[in-house]
Amino acid sequence: MSRQNYLFTSESVSEGHPDKVCDRVSDSILDAFFREDPFSRVACETFATTDRVVVGGEVRGPEAVIKSVEEIVRACVKDIGYEQEGFHWQNLTVQNYLHEQSADIAQGVDAADNKDEGAGDQGIMFGYAVRETPELMPAPIHYSHLILKRLAEVRKNGTAPSLGPDAKSQLTLRYENGMPVEATSIVLSTQHLDETMSSDDVRAVVEPYIREIMPEGWITAATEWHVNPTGKFVIGGPDGDAGLTGRKIIVDTYGGAAPHGGGAFSGKDPTKVDRSAAYAARYLAKNVVAAGLADRCTLQLAYAIGVAKPLSIYVDTHGTGQASEADIEKAVADVMDLTPRGIRTHLGLNKPIFQRTAAYGHFGRAPEADGGFSWERTDLVDALKSAV
Repeated sequence: MSRQNYLFTSESVSEGHPDKVCDRVSDSILDAFFREDPFSRVACETFATTDRVVVGGEVRGPEAVIKSVEEIVRACVKDIGYEQEGFHWQNLTVQNYLHEQSADIAQGVDAADNKDEGAGDQGIMFGYAVRETPELMPAPIHYSHLILKRLAEVRKNGTAPSLGPDAKSQLTLRYENGMPVEATSIVLSTQHLDETMSSDDVRAVVEPYIREIMPEGWITAATEWHVNPTGKFVIGGPDGDAGLTGRKIIVDTYGGAAPHGGGAFSGKDPTKVDRSAAYAARYLAKNVVAAGLADRCTLQLAYAIGVAKPLSIYVDTHGTGQASEADIEKAVADVMDLTPRGIRTHLGLNKPIFQRTAAYGHFGRAPEADGGFSWERTDLVDALKSAV
């Protein structure tokens, strides 16, 4: 029997966090390739430090996109809002080391003769869904994301001009009978542009927006607040700390509430199953819960490089299932083709829809009309019910 009464904590980081700057650049380059050729192959990594952004990796796609990398980088940094000494979109140096995809990798991934398109790498991927929020996401990470997303909105629209792009949030929630009922602590560290601001001044700016995001009654008189607990936070972003693509994988997924296979997402085209199969696993787990087959579902997929079909499908409903795990495993395999090609086709992933995923989580977002966040749809509910 799982614990029903406990505290659980998750954190998020803003789009201006150094690692998220790099995720944004990598996914923006991926989108640029897909706008020109939806079957481009991209594995793009980004590193950022004081007034410098370095891009590298292997690609197969239009040469014009490779030549436009510097323009893409500057546009990303400008949109995030960095115009500070030490990291300014106009003044930074961009180094571009993108090169052609390895022929050895290509031969394993490409379809040929009677061979279907294979997975871009070996690995394990996890999906998760739980009835804690309407989005079927763990509440601590979900509301941590929403707080920072809201602060970015008011920073950019001029309502809170004293805030800077770099920020982190962290929520500790108290669970009672397995459901979140109260925030026992709220941690928020945010860059501010006015050097004279104290921690109390920053709290006065951010607290109304945090209260706006949190569910009614979760913030109480006993909730502990830690806003900029170290004091001044003026030097932010890659000037304050170096950034790297793929270094926030727990922030990107479930905030530690579920297992993680270890693969990062940003900068990778959907032949890389550590991205596309993680999306498929979330899609299936969410549909299992939405179908009423469980209140909580963890789903694992496993792949071998160059092999199309998954090696295994594993489901754990944590004692909440309305059907056996074995039956659900068979059902998810019946309702969705889980080869790399099948995932890309079913979820429509060969589109320029990835830049928007680079901050505030890859999961728990609303499906969009152009195909963005397609893995958040719940359109398999009837098929799963019938299959089970």
